[in-house]
Amino acid sequence: MPVSNSFQVIRTTTAEELNKVFAIREEVFVVEQEVEPEEEFDEFEETSYHFLGLDENGEPAGCARWRFTDNGVKLERFAVRKAYRGKGMGGALVQAVLDDIGAHSKTAGKKRYLHAQLPAMPLYARFGFEKEGDLFLECDIEHYTMVQNSY
Repeated sequence: MPVSNSFQVIRTTTAEELNKVFAIREEVFVVEQEVEPEEEFDEFEETSYHFLGLDENGEPAGCARWRFTDNGVKLERFAVRKAYRGKGMGGALVQAVLDDIGAHSKTAGKKRYLHAQLPAMPLYARFGFEKEGDLFLECDIEHYTMVQNSY
């Protein structure tokens, strides 16, 4: 599959769209990365803003979410289906989430951060996120906290 610039990212508004998001997370995190379902699906599902990435044919390709925390605005649950990796879906998701955060009046001045798996760190760095702190395990997967210091 060639690199595509025709990905569309939408903020979910229907149960059907949210179910597609959950199916991608199940495929990527629970099946591929062997994260326990109880760890992947949490108490923040209803208070998060969820995003669904679609390919040029409208097929689900990736997902993400963001939410408010006591520490600021946390970007999380970025997942791209295997067939779409390295083709621009991850960048499209990050950009859409950042655009949505920027349009939300209650995010002004709040810290933007995420927990990045090591292979995804270069992607987030392209959007101005910088490593902060020490390596840690989350769901038995190595992560670093990354913070966007200018936006």
